[in-house]
Amino acid sequence: MKQTEEHHEVRLLITGGGTGGHVSPALAVIQTIQEMQKTQDWEARFLYVGSASGVEAKLVGDAGIDFKAVACGKLRRSRNPFAMLSWQNLTDLFRIPVGIIQSLGLVLKFHPDAVLSTGGYVSVPAALAAAIAGIPILAHEQTAQIGLGNKIVLRFARRIALSFDLAQKDIPPMARHKSVVTGNPIRSVVLTGDKAKAIARYGFSDADNSLPTVYVTGGAQGAHVINEAVGQGLEELLTFCRIVHQCGKQPNQSVQDFDTLKEKAAVLPEDLRRRYAVTPFVGPEIGDAFALADVVVSRSGAGTVAEVAALGKAAVYVPLVPTGGDEQRKNARRFEDLGAAIVLDSSSLTGAKLVEALRPLLRDRNRVAAMGKAAHKMARPDAANALSIELLNLAGVMEGLGVVPFL
Repeated sequence: MKQTEEHHEVRLLITGGGTGGHVSPALAVIQTIQEMQKTQDWEARFLYVGSASGVEAKLVGDAGIDFKAVACGKLRRSRNPFAMLSWQNLTDLFRIPVGIIQSLGLVLKFHPDAVLSTGGYVSVPAALAAAIAGIPILAHEQTAQIGLGNKIVLRFARRIALSFDLAQKDIPPMARHKSVVTGNPIRSVVLTGDKAKAIARYGFSDADNSLPTVYVTGGAQGAHVINEAVGQGLEELLTFCRIVHQCGKQPNQSVQDFDTLKEKAAVLPEDLRRRYAVTPFVGPEIGDAFALADVVVSRSGAGTVAEVAALGKAAVYVPLVPTGGDEQRKNARRFEDLGAAIVLDSSSLTGAKLVEALRPLLRDRNRVAAMGKAAHKMARPDAANALSIELLNLAGVMEGLGVVPFL
């Protein structure tokens, strides 16, 4: 910790990425610590280390945080061991040591007091470099199962923060004493939505305000299988609900789902067409979309399920299968077992099946409310604060936080 005339300077290195699910909790922690420092005698300085090609480069840059890119290698897993002997895997294997060397240079120059690693293949080089330099590491896992990147990092981590207690079973018994369940930090903008603003933004008619609203999302790149199912069932769906549909933008695809869905909507009768709003992206207005929604239809990535739980929304999850350790299906099943969600199979999803799931659900307002309450029981609204305190604890910042040192 560097001493200045008025403040201690706390240097925190953050790493993690590859997907927004790894970046969002990191940014939530940064934002939380920036608020904390306003009433403390220390000042935080951040450095984010990630991949130049990952989503973290843009998201971190947009947040105004110093960002440095290093070489990262991704292991593309498969049930077929021979399929893993791909040129991409072999090439990326050699990128990892390069990234560690680059990261070590950054660590030695920046001299962080602690490191937060939020997982993904992007986190491995910087976390290993920190371990070599003897910097304490806090590893955070967003899903109900420890991801591959964190399985590597947690071997060197001083503290392991989990979003779900279920993930403890993936931690070696000798390391479980290092774990703590903090929850998964979510974006503050998600919690401050306004229904009226959403109705105005999406051009919905007040005449349809008695209808339930469904928010469909597949992330920045969208989920083609969900988009296709909505397109197939669009006319029937709009007979009993309004839809805000964030369809994403698919890379390397000449005809986008957005264009197809707009064409389908254009030929609908006016009374149905006015109930459908489709957009490739949802930005800061995400809170408004969530506020208006009675039910959310989406993939079941860790960030999404944490936001849906925090808001106490009923959900229909369509897990991406397979992911590395089938994390999305496990996330979704956990909520389904608690009565908080319906899970549909991505491989067999159709418009008819989506209608079949949504029609009886939306007709039963009591069931929707009960699912939302069940989801909210899984929420940890103080997750960003809890994770921030764990990180500051490792960095040696104790005064005013009421934190017991981790030994």
